[in-house]
Amino acid sequence: MADHTTSEFAKAVQEATERGQLLVREEIALAKAEVTEKVTGLAKGAAIGAAGGIFVLAGLIYFLHFLALLIADVLGANPWLGYLILSGLLFLFGGLAAFLAMRFFKKGSPPTPQMAIEEAQLIKATLQNSHPATPEGVVAPTTPGKVEAKR
Repeated sequence: MADHTTSEFAKAVQEATERGQLLVREEIALAKAEVTEKVTGLAKGAAIGAAGGIFVLAGLIYFLHFLALLIADVLGANPWLGYLILSGLLFLFGGLAAFLAMRFFKKGSPPTPQMAIEEAQLIKATLQNSHPATPEGVVAPTTPGKVEAKR
Protein backbone atom coordinates (compact mmCIF):
# COMPACT_ATOMS: atom_id res chain seq x y z
CA MET A 1 0.00 0.00 0.00
CA ALA A 2 2.88 2.37 0.78
CA ASP A 3 4.43 1.68 -2.64
CA HIS A 4 1.15 2.60 -4.34
CA THR A 5 0.96 5.91 -2.40
CA THR A 6 4.62 6.68 -3.20
CA SER A 7 3.98 5.89 -6.84
CA GLU A 8 0.98 8.23 -6.95
CA PHE A 9 2.98 10.94 -5.19
CA ALA A 10 5.87 10.54 -7.65
CA LYS A 11 3.45 10.81 -10.57
CA ALA A 12 1.92 13.96 -9.07
CA VAL A 13 5.36 15.53 -8.57
CA GLN A 14 6.39 14.61 -12.10
CA GLU A 15 3.16 16.05 -13.53
CA ALA A 16 3.60 19.27 -11.53
CA THR A 17 7.19 19.55 -12.75
CA GLU A 18 6.15 19.05 -16.38
CA ARG A 19 3.39 21.65 -16.06
CA GLY A 20 5.82 24.09 -14.45
CA GLN A 21 8.31 23.60 -17.27
CA LEU A 22 5.54 24.07 -19.84
CA LEU A 23 4.43 27.25 -18.09
CA VAL A 24 7.98 28.64 -18.11
CA ARG A 25 8.40 27.77 -21.82
CA GLU A 26 5.09 29.50 -22.63
CA GLU A 27 6.12 32.63 -20.70
CA ILE A 28 9.44 32.75 -22.55
CA ALA A 29 7.63 32.36 -25.87
CA LEU A 30 5.23 35.18 -24.91
CA ALA A 31 8.13 37.46 -24.01
CA LYS A 32 9.91 36.68 -27.29
CA ALA A 33 6.76 37.33 -29.32
CA GLU A 34 6.09 40.58 -27.51
CA VAL A 35 9.62 41.93 -27.99
CA THR A 36 9.66 40.79 -31.64
CA GLU A 37 6.40 42.62 -32.28
CA LYS A 38 7.69 45.84 -30.70
CA VAL A 39 11.04 45.72 -32.51
CA THR A 40 9.32 44.99 -35.84
CA GLY A 41 7.06 48.00 -35.36
CA LEU A 42 10.04 50.20 -34.51
CA ALA A 43 11.95 48.97 -37.58
CA LYS A 44 8.99 49.62 -39.90
CA GLY A 45 8.53 53.10 -38.45
CA ALA A 46 12.23 53.86 -38.86
CA ALA A 47 12.27 52.69 -42.49
CA ILE A 48 9.18 54.69 -43.45
CA GLY A 49 10.49 57.72 -41.57
CA ALA A 50 13.83 57.49 -43.41
CA ALA A 51 12.09 57.32 -46.78
CA GLY A 52 9.96 60.34 -45.93
CA GLY A 53 13.05 62.14 -44.70
CA ILE A 54 14.81 61.67 -48.04
CA PHE A 55 11.94 63.33 -49.92
CA VAL A 56 11.73 66.16 -47.42
CA LEU A 57 15.49 66.68 -47.66
CA ALA A 58 15.34 66.96 -51.45
CA GLY A 59 12.58 69.56 -51.25
CA LEU A 60 14.36 71.38 -48.47
CA ILE A 61 17.53 71.80 -50.54
CA TYR A 62 15.64 73.68 -53.24
CA PHE A 63 13.72 75.73 -50.69
CA LEU A 64 16.92 76.73 -48.89
CA HIS A 65 18.48 77.91 -52.16
CA PHE A 66 15.37 79.99 -52.72
CA LEU A 67 15.57 81.50 -49.21
CA ALA A 68 19.28 82.33 -49.52
CA LEU A 69 18.74 84.09 -52.84
CA LEU A 70 15.66 85.87 -51.45
CA ILE A 71 17.62 87.17 -48.44
CA ALA A 72 20.39 88.41 -50.72
CA ASP A 73 17.85 90.10 -53.02
CA VAL A 74 16.00 91.79 -50.13
CA LEU A 75 19.29 93.07 -48.66
CA GLY A 76 20.55 94.10 -52.09
CA ALA A 77 23.79 92.22 -51.43
CA ASN A 78 25.76 89.39 -52.97
CA PRO A 79 24.24 85.90 -52.79
CA TRP A 80 27.01 84.69 -50.42
CA LEU A 81 25.60 86.92 -47.65
CA GLY A 82 22.18 85.29 -48.00
CA TYR A 83 23.79 81.85 -47.84
CA LEU A 84 25.82 82.89 -44.78
CA ILE A 85 22.78 84.15 -42.88
CA LEU A 86 20.76 81.08 -43.79
CA SER A 87 23.59 78.73 -42.76
CA GLY A 88 23.81 80.41 -39.36
CA LEU A 89 20.08 79.94 -38.81
CA LEU A 90 20.29 76.30 -39.86
CA PHE A 91 23.14 75.62 -37.42
CA LEU A 92 21.12 77.27 -34.65
CA PHE A 93 18.05 75.12 -35.39
CA GLY A 94 20.23 72.01 -35.69
CA GLY A 95 21.73 72.60 -32.25
CA LEU A 96 18.29 73.11 -30.74
CA ALA A 97 17.01 69.90 -32.36
CA ALA A 98 20.02 67.93 -31.10
CA PHE A 99 19.44 69.22 -27.57
CA LEU A 100 15.76 68.24 -27.64
CA ALA A 101 16.56 64.82 -29.14
CA MET A 102 19.03 64.14 -26.35
CA ARG A 103 16.36 64.94 -23.75
CA PHE A 104 13.82 62.63 -25.42
CA PHE A 105 16.32 59.77 -25.66
CA LYS A 106 17.10 60.07 -21.97
CA LYS A 107 13.38 59.82 -21.14
CA GLY A 108 12.84 56.80 -23.37
CA SER A 109 12.93 53.29 -22.05
CA PRO A 110 14.04 50.11 -23.80
CA PRO A 111 11.26 47.90 -25.12
CA THR A 112 10.23 45.42 -22.42
CA PRO A 113 7.75 42.54 -22.57
CA GLN A 114 5.25 44.15 -20.18
CA MET A 115 2.50 41.51 -20.54
CA ALA A 116 4.91 38.63 -19.95
CA ILE A 117 6.35 40.33 -16.86
CA GLU A 118 2.87 40.94 -15.42
CA GLU A 119 1.86 37.35 -16.13
CA ALA A 120 5.02 36.02 -14.44
CA GLN A 121 4.32 38.20 -11.41
CA LEU A 122 0.76 36.87 -11.23
CA ILE A 123 2.01 33.30 -11.42
CA LYS A 124 4.57 33.98 -8.71
CA ALA A 125 1.90 35.56 -6.48
CA THR A 126 -0.44 32.64 -7.11
CA LEU A 127 2.21 30.10 -6.16
CA GLN A 128 3.25 32.00 -3.02
CA ASN A 129 -0.25 32.81 -1.72
CA SER A 130 -3.16 30.57 -0.89
CA HIS A 131 -5.53 32.86 -2.87
CA PRO A 132 -5.01 33.17 -6.62
CA ALA A 133 -3.95 36.56 -7.94
CA THR A 134 -6.09 38.44 -10.47
CA PRO A 135 -4.68 40.43 -13.39
CA GLU A 136 -4.90 44.22 -13.37
CA GLY A 137 -8.14 45.51 -14.80
CA VAL A 138 -10.01 42.24 -14.21
CA VAL A 139 -12.92 42.30 -11.78
CA ALA A 140 -12.65 39.73 -9.02
CA PRO A 141 -15.51 37.22 -8.94
CA THR A 142 -18.31 37.97 -6.49
CA THR A 143 -20.90 35.82 -4.84
CA PRO A 144 -24.48 35.98 -6.21
CA GLY A 145 -25.65 37.73 -3.03
CA LYS A 146 -23.33 40.70 -3.63
CA VAL A 147 -24.49 41.39 -7.19
CA GLU A 148 -26.91 44.32 -7.41
CA ALA A 149 -28.97 45.40 -10.37
CA LYS A 150 -28.27 48.88 -11.75
CA ARG A 151 -31.23 51.19 -12.19
